[in-house]
Amino acid sequence: MSETPIITTKNLNLWYNEKHALMDVNMGIQKNKTTALIGPSGCGKSTLLRCFNRLNDLIGCVKITGDITLDNESIHEGAVDIVMLRKRVGMVFQKPNPFPKSIYDNVAYGPRVHGVRDRKELDVIVEKSLKHAALWDEVKDRLNESALGLSGGQQQRLCIARTLAVEPEVILMDEPCSALDPIATAKIENLIDMLKQEYTVIIVTHNMQQAARVSDFTGFMYLGKLIEYDQTVNIFEHPKEELTEKYITGRFG
Repeated sequence: MSETPIITTKNLNLWYNEKHALMDVNMGIQKNKTTALIGPSGCGKSTLLRCFNRLNDLIGCVKITGDITLDNESIHEGAVDIVMLRKRVGMVFQKPNPFPKSIYDNVAYGPRVHGVRDRKELDVIVEKSLKHAALWDEVKDRLNESALGLSGGQQQRLCIARTLAVEPEVILMDEPCSALDPIATAKIENLIDMLKQEYTVIIVTHNMQQAARVSDFTGFMYLGKLIEYDQTVNIFEHPKEELTEKYITGRFG
């Protein structure tokens, strides 16, 4: 991990009221790589993921100390534009959440919010985003139909296309396959592999096999602490921490 990370956490702590949910998390997320966060339910994976684009700000009882930098600049400085931060660090949620609009309008939504009005420009963005999300060939003849008519797997790839349309640097994925069948899951995993050519991907997954398949780096979390963070092959084949080994081998708890 010698390259300068695109995202760095420094002594990151987070509380929900009195509950200390993240404890002194220090990690560097490498650019154009996929990083997986694994660990048992309630260990802080999704909380950490939401820190990267400050989605936790939307929860009133949250207190955060420490810092997170994106391209060496703190995302907690007073002058940070939250809308622009979330443009640079996009989010794909656990369950597909397309808007009740057409397929086209779902993808064009973000660019329109950011001021793109020209129809030809929007056409180019929509086609490019759907192609990058490996969905174009399936929907190119039905762009004006409701996105709610798509299958679950297609809806999730549409949500990824919607995220890509505003040209983020980082894509956060919170268990993006948990609501999908194995075939749709395989398509999303193949897509993740392609996306890291142009984007940095951080994925929370409860599926260790998925983490091993799709990620370059893996962080194992337990009770709010980052127990171990390394290249995925090392985490799964040569873990340094006994707790990591127990979790990976199923001898946990």
